Amino acid sequence: MSDEEKKMTSDHNFSRSSLSEKESQQPEQDQFASESGALSLKQTPSQAEPATQPSGQASAPVAEGEVEKDQNSLPTLQQSSIEPEEELEEADLSQKPTEEPKEAHSSRLQIGGNDQQQNEGVDPTPSGNDNSGNIPNEKGTTSEKNGGAKITAKPSRSKVARNPFIILGNFFLMLVLVVILAVTIPIYVGKNMFLAAGPQESEQVVLISQGSGIREIASILEKQGLIRSADIFVYGVGYQDKARLLKAGEYAIPAHASMKDIMDILVNGKSIEHSFTVPEGLTVAQVFDRLAANDILVGDLPKVLPPEGSLMANTVNFTRGTTREQIVKRLREGQQKLVADIWAKRRADLPIKNINDFVTLASIVEKETGIPSERPQVAAVFYNRLEKNMRLQSDPTVIYGLFGGKGKPSDRPIYQSDLDKETPYNTYKINGLPPTPIANPGKDALEAVANPPKTDALYFVADGTGGHVFSKTLDEHNANVRKWRALQKDE
Repeated sequence: MSDEEKKMTSDHNFSRSSLSEKESQQPEQDQFASESGALSLKQTPSQAEPATQPSGQASAPVAEGEVEKDQNSLPTLQQSSIEPEEELEEADLSQKPTEEPKEAHSSRLQIGGNDQQQNEGVDPTPSGNDNSGNIPNEKGTTSEKNGGAKITAKPSRSKVARNPFIILGNFFLMLVLVVILAVTIPIYVGKNMFLAAGPQESEQVVLISQGSGIREIASILEKQGLIRSADIFVYGVGYQDKARLLKAGEYAIPAHASMKDIMDILVNGKSIEHSFTVPEGLTVAQVFDRLAANDILVGDLPKVLPPEGSLMANTVNFTRGTTREQIVKRLREGQQKLVADIWAKRRADLPIKNINDFVTLASIVEKETGIPSERPQVAAVFYNRLEKNMRLQSDPTVIYGLFGGKGKPSDRPIYQSDLDKETPYNTYKINGLPPTPIANPGKDALEAVANPPKTDALYFVADGTGGHVFSKTLDEHNANVRKWRALQKDE
């Protein structure tokens, strides 16, 4: 390009800039023009970047005549290019000026219309007044003026962040996250503690009393060092809905048992079982003495003693907290059932006629020998004597008549004078059976009396070895008695 053409182009740009400055009277448009770098009307020809030609138009040097023509026709083009709709937009802008977002500086420039543009050294800004530029509307996007440049701009990020709905949404989102963490973290930690091994190093026994609630149970476990946290135990058991299934009792808790293991033990209710044994041949009074001495049982004994022979001679199991009355009841019920069952299976030709006589004779057999194999023979001897109307002459009946249910002291022998004393139980003095049993017979004695063997023996005496010698005649019996006394002297 020649120097003359450059000069003409510079003059042309200067004219357009001067005209725009004269027509720009509003401060808001001046501010917009000063902030818009890409569309500024104050750029020098050397700073202006070449504008992109619309498709279908070729670049051509600006002739002298064309420059003059543009200068002369500039006011007319500016006035005719303003449409009524754009005038309304300018009126709204004057009432509510909108500051162009900063992003407008880097927005895409679109060229439209029939305005003539140049590739080199020509300011791409459309000629005309300041309203011909792109003015951002209230929604944050720019307006297209005179069919010229159009700038598309997104809303400012800072304005979006300050939107009250966005702020409120962020607050609720943060609140939800805090609630989730506040709930899930304790649950996770509590679950691990509930399933973790317990602190106890060895097996321990814990007693849960009747009527204990879940919190009382948890407190007991924590105090005994079986669990680390009573609250975790309460929440864990409650979460599994087993709080009402925990049973009272005495439990053996294994070493390092977890809270879940302890819960399962209490739910299953498998308490430690204790036993109480009634030896065969004890009286009711002697059984009561043993019940009173048992420190695991609780409660008082019945004030009235049950009938003699009415307690089962056997072992019963119970858990801690069982009352003494409950044990007595179980012993009576057990004996009643046992006697009824055996009595129903008795031999039909027995000389006894009622169940009380049956138990009474069984109690005498029980006290006469401690060897189970001898009990049927002893029972047969007594039946033979009853059938012959012979007195039973049983030493245990004499002792019971003298000392009652308390029994004879172990170091006191039986004297001849004892055999001569008149008591309702002294079978040396009375015929038949005593009025009541003299002890609680066991199963073997009852069965022996219900089904005795057939024998002719009428006597028996101790043989010095714990057993007895049986004889049919009195002479044989007296001989056996002399042998037994001789053994006693030698001892």
